[in-house]
Amino acid sequence: MLVLEDFSRAAWAGEGSVVTIGAYDGLHIGHRAVIEQVVERAERDGLRSVVVTFDRHPAALVRPESAPKLLTDHGQKLDLLAATGVDAAAVVPFDAAQAAESAEDFVERVLVGVLGVRTILVGADFHFGRGREGNVELLVRSGERHGFAVEPIRLIESNGTVSSSTAIRRALHEGDLDGAERMLGRRHEIRGTVVRGDQRGRTIGFPTANVEVPAEICLPADGVYAAWYVRENADGLSEPFPAAVNVGRRPTFYENAPMSLVEAHLLDVDGVDLYGERARLSFVRRLRGERKFAGLDELRSQLRNDIIAARSALTER
Repeated sequence: MLVLEDFSRAAWAGEGSVVTIGAYDGLHIGHRAVIEQVVERAERDGLRSVVVTFDRHPAALVRPESAPKLLTDHGQKLDLLAATGVDAAAVVPFDAAQAAESAEDFVERVLVGVLGVRTILVGADFHFGRGREGNVELLVRSGERHGFAVEPIRLIESNGTVSSSTAIRRALHEGDLDGAERMLGRRHEIRGTVVRGDQRGRTIGFPTANVEVPAEICLPADGVYAAWYVRENADGLSEPFPAAVNVGRRPTFYENAPMSLVEAHLLDVDGVDLYGERARLSFVRRLRGERKFAGLDELRSQLRNDIIAARSALTER
C-alpha cells in the first residue's frame, strides 16, 4: 500500500481513483465493508483505490475537551488499511489550517487535484470540512462540476447494532470484549512501550511488563484479562506469548492512583529483558474486575487463580 503524504502535486499522472474519506478509527467491520467496495469498484473501472484519512483524529484539534479515545494508533491504522488491499492511504495532516479549510476547497485541492477522483463512496451521514459543513449533498454538487460520482452507502450492522467506533468504545468501557470483537471483526489490540515501573510485581513473585500506552488510546475497563503479548522475533516475525494482563489503578497498594496502568504477566517467559521494546497486547477475555485485597497473601492467591484462568481462556481461543 502506498502512503501519500505530499498534497502539493498530483499523486499519479493520467490516472483516476475511487475514494472514501474518514477518520477510520478502529477499522471495524463497517469500515472494511466500505473499503472493500472501494477496492472492487476501482478494480472494475481500472482506477486506483484510495482511503483518505488524517494523521490524528480531527476532534483532537477542534474539540480536544471531548475528543474520543482512539481504538487504533496511527501505525496500527496503517497496518490495518494495508491488509484491506487498498492501493493507497492518503494521510492528510490535520492542523489548524486544515481545520479552517472549507469542504469545497478540500474537494478541489485533495480529491480532484491530487487524487483525480472519479467516484466517492461514503456513509449517508458523512460530514467533513470546516465546521462539518461538507456532506453528501455538497459532494454531489462538487461532482457535477468536477466530473466525479458520489455513492452514499449504508452502514453495516452486527446483531442489529450498527458497527461504529462510538459503540465499540462503549463496549470496551463496559468490559464487553465479545461485543467489541464482533464489531471490530478482530480482538481489541493496544500498543505501547515497556517501561520501568515500581517492580512491585517482581517482589511478590509475579513480575510484569509495564506497557506505557499513549493517553489518547482507548483501554478496556479496569480489570484482569487473558491476552496475547506479541513480540517481534529476530526475524521480524510476530511471536505471541500468553499473558495475564491487569488494567487498573492497583487499589491494594494505592488509594487514589491518577490513571490506569497496563501490566502484563507473561506466562511462559522468565528472565527476559523486555524494557524498551514495543509491545502489542491482544485482549481475549475479561477474567474479573479490579478489586482491593486485604493483604499480599490474598492477592497472591488470586493472582495464581488469574493465571490458571488466563491459560485456560487462551487455550480455548
